[in-house]
Amino acid sequence: MIGLSFANLVVCNELVLVVHKDNPTDALSRSQLIDLYMGKYVAFPDGARAVPVDIEEDLETREKFYELLVGMSLARVNAYWSKVKFSGRARPPTQQKDEKAILNFVTQTENAIAYVHQNSVTDDVKVVYRFTQ
Repeated sequence: MIGLSFANLVVCNELVLVVHKDNPTDALSRSQLIDLYMGKYVAFPDGARAVPVDIEEDLETREKFYELLVGMSLARVNAYWSKVKFSGRARPPTQQKDEKAILNFVTQTENAIAYVHQNSVTDDVKVVYRFTQ
C-alpha cells in the first residue's frame, strides 16, 4: 500500500450517488434519495422521472448502500419491495450487473441515478450525494 493511508482507503471506497453529467440536479438530500430508492417519489426535483439503479452482482456493496441509506438489511429491503410490488404502488430500482455496467447505463440514461464507489467515478457522471461516515 504505497502512499495510501487508511483514511485514503476509506474515501476511495466510499459510496457516492451519481447522475448523468448533463442532469440538472446538482445535489440531493438523504431524504430525497430514500424517497427515490424506496419508491415513495419517482422524480428529480425538476420533475424529470428518475431511474434508480441497484448493483446486481455485488451484494456486499448493495447491502452497504441500504444500510447507509435507510439503516435496513438487504433482506428487509427485499421484503419491503415484495410488499410494495404486490400492491402495485411502485417498482424497485432497475439492476445493472456491476459498477462498469452501472456507469455505462448512467452515461447513456440522462435520468438515471446510481451508487458507485468514489474511486469508480468518471468525468461522464456527476456526484450528487456523498455518505459521510
